[in-house]
Amino acid sequence: MENKTYSISDIYDEILLAENRIRPHTLTTPLLLSRPLSKLIKGQVYLKLENEQHTGSFKARGSLNKLLSLSEEEKMKGVITASTGNHALGFSRALEIAELEGTVYLPPHASEAKINALKNYPATLEFYGNNSLETELHAKSIATQEGKIWISPYNDPQIIAGQGTIGIELEKQISNIDYCFVTIGGGGLIAGIGSYLKTTNPNTKIIGCQPTNSHEMTLSLKFGKIMDMPEELETLSDGSAGGIEPDSITFPLCQSIIDDCLLAEEPEIADGIAFALNSHKKIIEGSAAVTIATLLKNKQKYVGKTVVLIICGGNIDTNKIKYILNSK
Repeated sequence: MENKTYSISDIYDEILLAENRIRPHTLTTPLLLSRPLSKLIKGQVYLKLENEQHTGSFKARGSLNKLLSLSEEEKMKGVITASTGNHALGFSRALEIAELEGTVYLPPHASEAKINALKNYPATLEFYGNNSLETELHAKSIATQEGKIWISPYNDPQIIAGQGTIGIELEKQISNIDYCFVTIGGGGLIAGIGSYLKTTNPNTKIIGCQPTNSHEMTLSLKFGKIMDMPEELETLSDGSAGGIEPDSITFPLCQSIIDDCLLAEEPEIADGIAFALNSHKKIIEGSAAVTIATLLKNKQKYVGKTVVLIICGGNIDTNKIKYILNSK
């Protein structure tokens, strides 16, 4: 699969299939007008609340689409994935719906909140590696050795298409989007949403958002090849942290889709988490706060525009929220 290059139109077609496949099992998440942010840019800013999706993040979509698209022969082989948490949660819920058994590999630093949530599902949990990329590559090799189906967190057309169903919802919820801010990890979410929005409204600008401490995709787009960070740093945006799989199908899609990349520092991400709680009474995780943080940091660029911020998840340790609020 990794040897094939997928176009925006390929992914758009897959999104239409995914919509029919997963709609009975997914929520249409709210699109909330943020009056404080709208006032700030003298325009309109909306929050697409994927933190209110099943399992607390957008990841419920892609993994479900992938598992439901498997043939009976593939299902018999068994499935393996790797994740820092949100994909694992989506994958584990999808196992129940598809009536399959599977294994999730996680890095030891995975969020405690996400690990505890995973214990509510029947998936087998295994821990390996020093970072997300190591965990992914190890899990993928195990899948190959054992003849099982590898379920990538992002590097798969059905995964990308499942996330892209958010674009279908946006099209029904709002008539015009000037800018759509999406946090980037491996690129599956932005590739899905971007493929749909660029097809239905090519004038919409897709803005990739990342923490300064882990901005592999931004580096890769700058240099025209997949790059790693020169130094591994911790980030509140743990859901988007980590490297990009070699030859990932998301990279050429991101090259075609992303109009600009913006970075946020750790205190700015913390401010984004606090803003969502204080202004909208919404609990969001660090990766979701990156879109808020980058808009606040670059507000002068978007005066008078209609902006959608993808709030990608809400799975955050309560102790982390307490620490952030107490430090303000």
